[in-house]
Amino acid sequence: MTLYQIDAFTDTLFGGNPAAVVPLEYWPSDEFMQSIAAENNLAETAFVVPEDDDFRIRWFTPGVEVDLCGHATLATAYVMFTQLGYKYDIIRFQSRSGQLTVSKHGDWLTLDFPVDHHHPIDITETLKNCTNVPIKEAYRGARDFMIVLEDQHTVINSSFDQSAILQLGHCGLIVTARGEDVDFISRFFAPAYAIPEDPVTGSSHCTLTPYWVKQIGKTDLTARQVSSRGGFLKCTLRGERVLISGKAVLYLKGDIEV
Repeated sequence: MTLYQIDAFTDTLFGGNPAAVVPLEYWPSDEFMQSIAAENNLAETAFVVPEDDDFRIRWFTPGVEVDLCGHATLATAYVMFTQLGYKYDIIRFQSRSGQLTVSKHGDWLTLDFPVDHHHPIDITETLKNCTNVPIKEAYRGARDFMIVLEDQHTVINSSFDQSAILQLGHCGLIVTARGEDVDFISRFFAPAYAIPEDPVTGSSHCTLTPYWVKQIGKTDLTARQVSSRGGFLKCTLRGERVLISGKAVLYLKGDIEV
């Protein structure tokens, strides 16, 4: 099997979020794919198989299969467009989260993902224990919790307790604030998925985009995930869908020997 490692949501090597991509002709066992993901030890390994006229994509962290992953979907599309000779401008993926598409516009790839509807919740002691700074607002989405902090400086310089985040359950924690050079910034923590802090998280922007569209009052936004690697995204709210655009670069191509 051929394995590609792609840095997603960046235009430079060693930035963005690394994802492994393994194109296949048929599905091996779940245990086998989980073992490969654990061996890769990246936030996500994507497996993709042709299905009728489309493709089916699945995503594995080192510890578990997940329902949705943005950066590994972007990485998979990048491999198909640049390495595998896919000749159309739109790729359709079937997934646990329904049909997803990725379209190509020059160097930019655009994910078409479903909106994650979120609702306000009380700022509980469990949430307060996750960070060392005051929380302004708290929300619950379908997959994750989201907390809003005072400003960009606070998001970047605050500390976050992995054990406390685990007490939230089988979910992640999105941390966000208004940006200084972009519309909004964020960080994402998911120790329950064996990801202490994700470098750049496409799926969290399904929650972040509708929130910040309402706050800022425009539907086209720029975003930066302020992890140590960092990543830049363009986000557009279009009804019940979020368009998330980014770039990607190839880091590695090799063979898995099994």
